[in-house]
Amino acid sequence: MRDFEYQAPSSIDEAVALLAEHGDRAKMLAGGTDIIVQLREGLRDAGLVVDVKKIPELMQIAWRDDGGLELGASVPCHVIYKDEKIIDSYPALTDSAKIIGGWQIQGRASIGGNLCNSSPAADSIPSLIVEGAACRIAGPTGERTVPVHDFCTGPGTNCLTEGELLISLVLPPPAKSAGSRYMRFIPRNEMDIAVVGAGAWLRLDESGESVEEARLGLAAVAPTPLSADEAAAWLQGKPATEESFSEAGDMARKAASPISDMRGPADYRVHLVGVLVKRALTGAVGRARGGDRNPVIPVGINRC
Repeated sequence: MRDFEYQAPSSIDEAVALLAEHGDRAKMLAGGTDIIVQLREGLRDAGLVVDVKKIPELMQIAWRDDGGLELGASVPCHVIYKDEKIIDSYPALTDSAKIIGGWQIQGRASIGGNLCNSSPAADSIPSLIVEGAACRIAGPTGERTVPVHDFCTGPGTNCLTEGELLISLVLPPPAKSAGSRYMRFIPRNEMDIAVVGAGAWLRLDESGESVEEARLGLAAVAPTPLSADEAAAWLQGKPATEESFSEAGDMARKAASPISDMRGPADYRVHLVGVLVKRALTGAVGRARGGDRNPVIPVGINRC
């Protein structure tokens, strides 16, 4: 690993100025669980590492006047899954926070960092997509907002331009009669990268028997995490039943275009999409009907 300069700014303006001055030679450090490994192994190079954990806005959890949440980009995962209000309001997000690395990693790793690493297999991104999250971004020309489903542009790349940093993730107010769930398949028991990940969010009608609105997000089946919009749209007005969820899972497979690699062949990943979407929808509807929003997450889902 080559030597680099280290700076820990205490304000957004100071961080933006450093990033703009050093251009692509500057790399951000939030938890450091990805960037430090990448620098050590020569996968990335940096003349300057900018530690953003000392910026107050990036470390805060703020509930907005409309009932929504603004989650600082550097808030560690363990803080998220221990917050009862977040668990109740955005259960898929806490599902993801619980399985990003092990306990030691979760003490440093953040949802914002997981998003900015922009891995196709990132566990947080499908959950952010289905929870309706948007990215608040600061840069030399001011601030802008980008929906999470538009943030990633390719494997390991995203829409951040020179001098920009992610400040926070803004989530809409939790809806009545709604629930969400994230699930993944991994070959090991824990601390592995998803072969496929699936997030589901749905809102039931007044009867509690039909789906009024749905969102589906997938990981590890395309160059970027993605929304399965066709399957989600098909669910609207359908009975909230196993048969409907199975059909939606079959439709979600059409959105997948995975590769074959050491974690599994493409056709198996396509199969897993249907299985996990059905299971995630089943979990989401259980939560929408008042089920446990903070179950013990199994260390691995090893059979599908």
